[in-house]
Amino acid sequence: MLGEYPIQGRGAAEIAASVERAVGAGELEPGRHLPPMRELAARLGVNPNTVAAAYRTLRERGVIETAGRRGSRVRAKPATTGREQLRVEVPAGVRDVAEGNPDPALLPRLADAFAAAAAHGDREPVLYGHDPVEPELARLTRAALDADGVPDGPVAVASGSLDVIERVLAAHLRPGDQVAVEDPGWGSVLDLVPALGLRTVPVGVDDEGPLPADVRRALRAGARAVIVTDRAQNPTGAALSATRARELRSVLADHPATLLIEDDHGHGIVDVPLRPLAGVTRHWAFVRSVAKAWGPDLRLAVFTGDAVTVDRVRGRQRLGPGWVSRLVQRAVVELWRGGAVDPLAVAASYGARREALVEALAARGVPAHGRSGMNVWVPVPDETSVVARLLHAGWAVAPGARFRLGSPPGVRVTVSALTPRDIVPLADAVADAVRPSPARSYG
Repeated sequence: MLGEYPIQGRGAAEIAASVERAVGAGELEPGRHLPPMRELAARLGVNPNTVAAAYRTLRERGVIETAGRRGSRVRAKPATTGREQLRVEVPAGVRDVAEGNPDPALLPRLADAFAAAAAHGDREPVLYGHDPVEPELARLTRAALDADGVPDGPVAVASGSLDVIERVLAAHLRPGDQVAVEDPGWGSVLDLVPALGLRTVPVGVDDEGPLPADVRRALRAGARAVIVTDRAQNPTGAALSATRARELRSVLADHPATLLIEDDHGHGIVDVPLRPLAGVTRHWAFVRSVAKAWGPDLRLAVFTGDAVTVDRVRGRQRLGPGWVSRLVQRAVVELWRGGAVDPLAVAASYGARREALVEALAARGVPAHGRSGMNVWVPVPDETSVVARLLHAGWAVAPGARFRLGSPPGVRVTVSALTPRDIVPLADAVADAVRPSPARSYG
């Protein structure tokens, strides 16, 4: 079961540390089952309760997961390592449409913005005790949120959407609490939630967003928080419609104690209107990242929320990193004020590629999803075989297992690297890959 690696230790902390070291070193691989608690206790000569405590610590740390009678196993992406075990290795000569990155040609040049920000910093240096938020960034953010109908609230800054989501969850929840998450959904969120000691409750998604009946079921079952992607949902491209938003607000109104987190990472690359849900529950946060439209390496997201939530997040932030570099914040202001990105043109570019691929697949009898953003989700009968066959055909796609809990299999195709000439050969390759292999005859 564990190959040659021996789990060691007499106390719960020692046993947990032994497993964690092995996972971090790659000696216990993702998906590997751990021994039943009584079996390991007998092997180590300790009380089964000691092993149970060690396994509980590992679950809370996000290292292992328990699947009922199937026992405990190392998580697909354990919190002890940054390796993405479900990443497809792209051989030389194979086109990579798996990574989820924006098109570099659509990102703005940063040199002038940072030069202007540095000059501003030379004139007015930012020192300890200064406001952690660039005033002009806060003003521009609040004006944009007002225009989109996001309720009033203080503006804060963090190092990306995931940073905000983690801090907001930690500000309100405790280990063991349940969080309703989209399924399929952003793989990083699906890994973050259990790494915080929280439990994921999957909520189905269609082209218009999370299914209201699933959200209602999750909240009635005790979920204390729900995370919703407003537009450009990863991996399906879903975007909240006006009707779906009304339905979800109605569900949330029946559960006002729910913590609502909205992720609008697609801002700047989408051509569908925002339908915010915020304001229905007592505690909420709305986050907007600059990664997709202005550059992932900026590592910046703006967010707002109810006063209690934002205050808790800022308070904890002060005890850690303190603030996000005001130099970076000022550079983002320069990019926004200078019109470095034309959101309509960017959205049109991604939209043309995405729609062309969805239409080409439909013409070949392959259903696909991609209402907004830069990804197309293709349901498939078997991910492993489809990914392998596409690799053989010269295309690397992302296996759906990176984004799923209990939803049916699929693969994700990122369109940002595609040109018009790529659409037909890629659609042909996907259609060939999802069809059953021809039956062999033996004579």
